[in-house]
Amino acid sequence: MGTVVDDAASAEFHAFFERHYAELARLAHLLTGEKDAADDLAADALLALWHRWDRVRAADHPVAYARGVVANLARSRIRSAVRERRRISLFWSQREEQIENPDVAGVVDVQEALRRLPFRKRACVVLRHAFDLSEKDTALALGVSVGTVKSQTSKGMAELQRLLGTQGVPQKVHAAMVRGGANGGRER
Repeated sequence: MGTVVDDAASAEFHAFFERHYAELARLAHLLTGEKDAADDLAADALLALWHRWDRVRAADHPVAYARGVVANLARSRIRSAVRERRRISLFWSQREEQIENPDVAGVVDVQEALRRLPFRKRACVVLRHAFDLSEKDTALALGVSVGTVKSQTSKGMAELQRLLGTQGVPQKVHAAMVRGGANGGRER
């Protein structure tokens, strides 16, 4: 059972939430440029505020405190995205091979077919066939079981074969990633 103080704090927080959630989500959207992430960031910020509600409600400007939390979360998200892009770029720059006369149309077809797969199937296919990872390493990278990797890879490859209308899909996926890589099949 809650106490009168807990109920009062809860009601006060609820009112704060109702009054400022949309504003905090709008701020997150403007800071990150990601509409989908904005709601998550605002919710994360409000959760953090709830955990410190005694301190927040005692602040001179609780809304300013909330905006600061949103700004810090947005900054962390942007930094994380930048680090991820750098890691991907570094990986591709170390892995790229120069191919004479690449099959640009084939690369584009495979990449378009890959985009049509749901994320988990696409990730399993790419990690297994483009990056030559084992089932175990793919499972570790995605945080799923080896059985899930086997199932999703098999289903993804069947879907690619249907979309591309051809045999030899594993080789095409590998070739498209090596030839197309990060630059989409264009020579440097």
